Amino acid sequence: MKQNQSQSSSRGFAAMDELQQRRIASMGGKAAHQKGTAHEFSSEEARAAGRKGGAAVSQNREHMAQIGRKGGAAVSQNRAHMAQIGRKGGEARGDGSSGAQDQNERDDVQEPRREGHEQHIPAGQQSH
Repeated sequence: MKQNQSQSSSRGFAAMDELQQRRIASMGGKAAHQKGTAHEFSSEEARAAGRKGGAAVSQNREHMAQIGRKGGAAVSQNRAHMAQIGRKGGEARGDGSSGAQDQNERDDVQEPRREGHEQHIPAGQQSH
């Protein structure tokens, strides 16, 4: 009878646990380097391989969305990092904002804050 391919083999390399497989593979890699037959990537070859892998992975939009959600969730847990992002955003906008305290200081120097609905009425139509 034929064995299903989904079942693992009970003999040889495939039957070994992952740690044992890694040890054996490591020995093979070391032997190839000592013998001089191992391929060593140049920085250009490594760069090209990285681009090729990145292009292949990025074709899967659901996978990329999942990565983005996971990264966003992880980053948003770090409150100090989120505050730093907010400060950088304010600096990029050019308002010189580096936090709520600075915003309050600018409000005091510039125009006093108006309370109520009048602040939403267009200029020239206010009743004073």
